[in-house]
Amino acid sequence: MNRIVSRHNRLLGVALAGISLVSVAAASAGEISVWVWDKAFNGDTMREAGEIYTKDHPDTTFNVDDTASQDDIRAKLQTQLLAGSTEGLPDIVLIQDDVAQKYLQSFPGAFEPLSDSVDMSVFAPYKVAAATFDGKSYSIPFDSGVTGLFYRSDYLEEAGFTPEDLENITWDRLIEIGQTIKEKTGHQLLDLDLNDTGLIRMMMQSAGEWYFNEDGSLNITDNAALKKALETYAKFYQADLVKPVSGWAEYTGAFTSGEVAMVPVGVWITATIKANADQSGKWGVAPIPRMDLEGSVNASNQGGSSWYLLSSSDNKEEAIDFFKTVWAGNEDFYQDILIKRGAVGSLLSAREGEAYKATDEFFGGQPVWQNFSTWLGQIPSVDYGTFTAEVDAAVASQLPGIIQGGDIDAALQAVSDQAQQQMQ
Repeated sequence: MNRIVSRHNRLLGVALAGISLVSVAAASAGEISVWVWDKAFNGDTMREAGEIYTKDHPDTTFNVDDTASQDDIRAKLQTQLLAGSTEGLPDIVLIQDDVAQKYLQSFPGAFEPLSDSVDMSVFAPYKVAAATFDGKSYSIPFDSGVTGLFYRSDYLEEAGFTPEDLENITWDRLIEIGQTIKEKTGHQLLDLDLNDTGLIRMMMQSAGEWYFNEDGSLNITDNAALKKALETYAKFYQADLVKPVSGWAEYTGAFTSGEVAMVPVGVWITATIKANADQSGKWGVAPIPRMDLEGSVNASNQGGSSWYLLSSSDNKEEAIDFFKTVWAGNEDFYQDILIKRGAVGSLLSAREGEAYKATDEFFGGQPVWQNFSTWLGQIPSVDYGTFTAEVDAAVASQLPGIIQGGDIDAALQAVSDQAQQQMQ
């Protein structure tokens, strides 16, 4: 299915028959090779981290390859691991959090456990949990997908609301607010793509639930959080508060052009919104709404990636020291990448830095980064399992019927049946 394509694309790229692998020369002694996608965000951030380390460790250099897309990296990595060949693999690779368990469980021994060497308590717990398998954690957390409710403050004011009216609310309350905004301003509340399940996933995670039980089995038909999320999703359509879109360009265009009043999404969308300088002062960010379920909180996640060290690396000692020195210990580094690239990192202590405390006039003088870092520490941990992409596809296939008033229980059974077939 065509899904919203972004830096935080969630689908696991499968190894395609006959795929041409890029030949990568083995790293020289003391040269740490890294595979990433997205030069301006992931690539340049890792280069900066490498430069910091090399300044005090001149014998260790970094070769950051950011020429491939995320799907290409996944396909190359999976092809190599399936073949049992480590030739040409990098020392470090960036992997999106919600597909990490598929690699860790499908290829035991391919990645170096890092919790034996790095204090994982310094990072956001939900990020560490995403890369924990059999009691060990295998990643160095990087950027957070902490979510917020971005909103047009001018539309909110025109409808008679204040920013405080968006604090600590449920999704049902947001629907009520959206109805008034539409009545007073003529603007739809949200834009949604039926091929994308991002909103449903962030609703589920806010309640600390996912598609699976602790033993990895499917948790669909009796999943109260998933059922509530689907019911809430349908309510937006039934209240006529949604502008339907298809694809990334339409999705971003609807809120950057001012057609819709709000967008619940990961922090990584900030740069896209701020690219429209003429809208400065017309935006705000509130905590994500919560579901009307016991235990649900006003914090969730969408996207985010982490660094993994291949067990085949010839530079493990240097790589681990690099992780400990920069990624797990250099708070100034996290201030810098926040200012330069809008990267909200996962190092908890970095939240006390000056960059995180700064206000942003684009968002009406709000301390946006401090708010996001506060919500970051509140995100419930969930087990993404190994078949999130497959269940996502099954959920998406049911959305057209659900928004038309279809039976939710029947849809959940259909999701479970389709996912079971995909998981065999």
